[in-house]
Amino acid sequence: MVVNRRVRLLLSFLFICWLRSFAQTDDEKAIPKTTAPEKTVQERLGYPASARLLVIHADDLGMNHSVNRATFEALEKGWITSASILVPCPWFPEVARWAKQHPNADLGIHLALNSEWTTLRWGPVSPTDKVPSLLDAAEYLPLDTPAVVQNAKLSEVEAELRAQVDRARSAGVPPTHLDTHMSALFESAGLYQVYRKMGHIYSLPILQAKAGSHAPVETTPPAEEVLVQKVIEIAPGIDAQDWTSWYRKQLEPLGPGVYQMIVHLAYDDEEMRGTTYDHPDWGAAWRQHDLDMARSAEFRQFLKEQSFILVTWKELAKALQK
Repeated sequence: MVVNRRVRLLLSFLFICWLRSFAQTDDEKAIPKTTAPEKTVQERLGYPASARLLVIHADDLGMNHSVNRATFEALEKGWITSASILVPCPWFPEVARWAKQHPNADLGIHLALNSEWTTLRWGPVSPTDKVPSLLDAAEYLPLDTPAVVQNAKLSEVEAELRAQVDRARSAGVPPTHLDTHMSALFESAGLYQVYRKMGHIYSLPILQAKAGSHAPVETTPPAEEVLVQKVIEIAPGIDAQDWTSWYRKQLEPLGPGVYQMIVHLAYDDEEMRGTTYDHPDWGAAWRQHDLDMARSAEFRQFLKEQSFILVTWKELAKALQK
């Protein structure tokens, strides 16, 4: 009798536990689950969440000798931390030679679908008969982005962008990242998807931001793929005397996060003036102003006082969540 009573008590206890399991499940549905907060990009790289990381990046490397000279000097002296290459341009071989001599340089590919200067034009890396929708009437890449959006077939865009990356790698340049010349690859949802695909194909981060000039407008990328919070890039209308103060005003109020400052470097010399004679915006004087600002002791002291941590794309790539 004692044994049977114990068995009945055990069965009753198990039955009560089984009933409680259903009640607990209902309660759990009503209580929001707590999960560990997602680590910031800074934390994924080993910095505190309060850190402000900054990439100082030069576009258009390879465009001409003046751009190359200024950008090489800025990279070698640490005035900038990164640059990206216009592979279709005539001075790309000089970049490839320099890159072999400076294997630690942080160099990306400035994926190009435009050729914007009237006296310095370039065509695609691909054979022209393979990418006819990317050409203007003179068989160069078009002067501006609306023509790309209107005419470019996405299959040909992908073929050309692959050709640009492959040419750089074949020349001994190991790219650290990809970005987009004249922001052309943000101009439509289709172009943007090709841009993302390029990053996946080559296992490279792409420049895209949560805010600023490089934030996708027609789609929201996966949060884990966006490494930069905001891109800072000077626009037309700033007087030369206010150049450095403009950058300071953009950078000083930034909170914790990862930022990229894009500069366009060259010397205001005969070559650069000839290249950009009818285009003062982003022209010879403009690029000299950016160079003067980037190399100034005043600006470097400002970054130090503001506790910005200068980083490269090679470092940022480590924060990509696989």
